[in-house]
Amino acid sequence: MAIRTPVMTKQVKGSENNAIIKVTWSGLQNGDTGAPVFFPDYTLASFQLTGTFGAGGACSIQGSNDDTNFVNLEDPQGAALTKTATALEKIEQPCLAIRPNVTAGDGTTSLVVTLIMWKTFVGSR
Repeated sequence: MAIRTPVMTKQVKGSENNAIIKVTWSGLQNGDTGAPVFFPDYTLASFQLTGTFGAGGACSIQGSNDDTNFVNLEDPQGAALTKTATALEKIEQPCLAIRPNVTAGDGTTSLVVTLIMWKTFVGSR
C-alpha cells in the first residue's frame, strides 16, 4: 500500500482563463492511493483510467473538503466513480482535494489515472 506521487503539468491556451491542469498517477497497484491534489479554483474535472486491472481490479476517484475524510465522487448520473475497466468520466462534485484509490486487484494490477481540470469564466471560450 503506497501513496503514489502525481506528475502535474499546466497548459495555457491564449490566456490564463483557458488554463488546464493535467495530473497523472502511474503504477497504481491494489491498495495504493494517489497523493491528493488541491486545485479548488478549477471547478470542472474529468478523469481517464487505463492500464492493467488484473483479477477483480477496481479504482475509485475520491474527494475531500477537509483533506482527511475522502469519499467516492460521482458522475453526472449520480453513480459512484468506482471503475473496473478503462473509463473516461466527468467528475460531478467540485472539492478541495482529489485522489485515486485502488480498492481491489491482484499482483498484475497496474493502473494509470489522468485527471484534467479546467476553469470556466463568463465570456471565455
